[in-house]
Amino acid sequence: MPNALHLIARPEGEPKDSDFELRPLATRELNDGEARVAVRYLSVDPAMRIWMTEQKSYWPPVALQDVMRAGGIGEVVESKSTRLPVGTWIGGMTGVTEELITDGKGFRPFDARALPDPTWALHVFGATGFTAYFGLKEIGMPKPGETVVVSAAAGAVGSTVVQLAKAWGCRVIGIAGGPDKCAYVRDELGADAVIDYKNEKVGKALFETCPDGIDVYFDNVGGEILDSVLKRLKLRARIVLCGGISQYNATDGAKGPANYLSLISARARMEGFVVIDYLHRGEEAIAAMAPLVATGQLKGKVDVMEGLGNFPATLRHLLAGRNFGKQVLKV
Repeated sequence: MPNALHLIARPEGEPKDSDFELRPLATRELNDGEARVAVRYLSVDPAMRIWMTEQKSYWPPVALQDVMRAGGIGEVVESKSTRLPVGTWIGGMTGVTEELITDGKGFRPFDARALPDPTWALHVFGATGFTAYFGLKEIGMPKPGETVVVSAAAGAVGSTVVQLAKAWGCRVIGIAGGPDKCAYVRDELGADAVIDYKNEKVGKALFETCPDGIDVYFDNVGGEILDSVLKRLKLRARIVLCGGISQYNATDGAKGPANYLSLISARARMEGFVVIDYLHRGEEAIAAMAPLVATGQLKGKVDVMEGLGNFPATLRHLLAGRNFGKQVLKV
């Protein structure tokens, strides 16, 4: 019998195994027009930590006792739908479950054989890639020759932003944690310089690597790194607020930017965005990024952990910054 993971308590600080419960999933016969999908991979994302709270967000909180919300990809294993024959791969909000029944609404079929690996439908050619593409293009609006700084540059979104900014003719500074990740951002992704926030003073390093200031900052972490960037803004700089992973486990409230007044003197703009506003334009992003993938200018790295019951550990792995690339859970 397939299983699903339910949220049974609101986490305080770091999510614990005891905040979740693995339960058997009730199964039934298919109705006409429906398909049974075996979930193969789940996308594990920082935003999940917000969904577990009662905090106001772009989606309502996951209700206690409900299956934990998650995006995923899966394969049709039984079908009474002409639209979803057996063998079809689909992507969408599956939840943390091993199986689901759907009529296809809200899910996107894709050709897994056309991808380097099926997980790319969760990465470069999925919501992660769309986040990087539209956040940088629509909010950051980088121009060739401008200096773009990217935090969490070895992560799923950050690594894609680094490569897109380079492909679009920008000078790119990546911020990552530890020598291995920094080497990856510099040597594999092509960043012009890398700052190791675990072993360097970020403010001093930004002064050295961005002597003329920062045109675009793609923020995935918030906190002290955002404060350091705010001190180095160029005139008309743009800050893309994508996430704040450094603050998601805070038990005493998120720390806001102390240096926000720099936005005034720099006549700069700091704007948040959510990828769900751009999902209807997904094919546009795929069409723009596919040639970069084909020429090797855009690479993807996936960090895979296994087993539905390991979801809490996988999320902790991500929130602590121990992942290397896009974090997925193989079901």
